Amino acid sequence: MKIAMIGLGKMGANMTRRLLKHGHEVAVYDLSPDNVAQLAAEGAIAASSLEHLVSLLPAPRVVWLMVPAGDIVDNSITALSPLLAAGDAIIDGGNSYYKDDVRRAEQLQTRGIDYLDVGTSGGTWGMERGYSLMIGGDREPVQRLEPIFAALAPGRGDIPLTAQRKNPDSTAEQGYLHCGPVGAGHFVKMIHNGIEYGLMQAYAEGFDILRGAASEALADGYRYDFKVDDIAEVWRRGSVIGSWLLDLTAQALAEDPELSQYSGYVTDSGEGRWTVQAAVEEAVSAEVLTAALFARFRSRQQHTFGEKMLSAMRQQFGGHIEADKAG
Repeated sequence: MKIAMIGLGKMGANMTRRLLKHGHEVAVYDLSPDNVAQLAAEGAIAASSLEHLVSLLPAPRVVWLMVPAGDIVDNSITALSPLLAAGDAIIDGGNSYYKDDVRRAEQLQTRGIDYLDVGTSGGTWGMERGYSLMIGGDREPVQRLEPIFAALAPGRGDIPLTAQRKNPDSTAEQGYLHCGPVGAGHFVKMIHNGIEYGLMQAYAEGFDILRGAASEALADGYRYDFKVDDIAEVWRRGSVIGSWLLDLTAQALAEDPELSQYSGYVTDSGEGRWTVQAAVEEAVSAEVLTAALFARFRSRQQHTFGEKMLSAMRQQFGGHIEADKAG
């Protein structure tokens, strides 16, 4: 298939590369001409403007937005929609708020343009590992664009099938899933990221306690000087708390056991707040996820080893740079 990609940051560029690797044609546009030139050198089709980008696509056109959530998405859709026609589709693959998706879809529906929201997880490793895709939108355009989703997703790989699953027709085992109508994809990704906050916080606090076991404030005979990089490594092998996040934690500690390159300043990108807000709206108790979000707020005032661990994990899986390092 032929598709357009707008936004060639870490995620957008690597998704373009994965699509090219799987035989799709990708026209690309970014505010940075250097980013466009780099992808063109790797086989993408360069566009110098949105008008040029749309002209490169056959009908029905497909435009994937990989830009930051918020006004940038709205502005991109406002600029794109007059250039598109009924039957064309816009995909928002960023981390937009699901209620914004519903509003945008209603606006585009008046022009007959399909809108899909696709929660995309995989970070900077996704080009090789594939991306977990959580899709919201009408069934027809989702089915029509399935070759794109299948190319981006990891596929079944060597992960064993879950015993006694009773939905053999689901694409979940392939790493992508039509979760429901517009907004459903980003809702699922929102909860995914909220859970991510909680998992990361649990690892960070655990390693902070391990490191604190050497404190002089503890009584003689009850102090332990643990090599936390070795502990992360042994937990990777057969432990019930093994995970990709633990793999990345072990990598960060192998590179720098003291995490000296991190300050512990931990940002939040919105999904954690939206997850907590959804819990409030649904009257669902979410103590761990709420505490994990609040811990990130506190990290901006004082920094612990655990918060350095959070920064390290974010840098490892997503290439996220601490705010106070970014200048």
